[in-house]
Amino acid sequence: RYVQNEQPTLWQPLADEETVLRALTRRLESLQESHTAEVNRLQAGTHPPQVEASLTATIAFLQAQIELVKTQIQEHIDQFPDMDHKRQLISSIKGIGTHTAAILIAELPQRNQFASPKQMAAFAGLTPRQMQSGQSHKRRGLTKMGSSRLRAALYFPAISAMSHNPLVKPLAERLRAKGLHGMAIIGAAMRKLIHLVYGVLKHNKPFDPN
Repeated sequence: RYVQNEQPTLWQPLADEETVLRALTRRLESLQESHTAEVNRLQAGTHPPQVEASLTATIAFLQAQIELVKTQIQEHIDQFPDMDHKRQLISSIKGIGTHTAAILIAELPQRNQFASPKQMAAFAGLTPRQMQSGQSHKRRGLTKMGSSRLRAALYFPAISAMSHNPLVKPLAERLRAKGLHGMAIIGAAMRKLIHLVYGVLKHNKPFDPN
């Protein structure tokens, strides 16, 4: 009955090149997590020489693998004009680099599945969470019900955009003046970035602050 009433968009499987890109970006994420864990172990305290040597070798190996997979991601996107074009559009947004653009391409469904930037933001879990108790209505943080990978990918770009993006910077300044805490401001900046991503992909034009 739900399908009959709502007529949802038909599910589309990923194309082969999209499947490969998603696998590569998720492999890179896994390698980076392992690298961070090993670095933390090395810095945690004094180790016997054998353990320190093992940790150092593992860190070097993981770093080499990270650089290799980064290169593979770039080379893979280069092979497909549509992907390369999307990467150029998304990375034209100040604050978003080519690596983040690759993750967004890998993790976002086709743009035409979203009727609005709000829907794309909801998919990423970047919509404000409503807290209601009786007559009290409050916004507290993000819903975090969408893609955690998209949120993770946009976190540091949002911090950069708060200083350099001509649309995100004044937004952050207004929210700061209202007394919002830091994470709420970063969440708003992430939401603004995903709206801009929707815009450049929909209009097929690079970012223009005007």
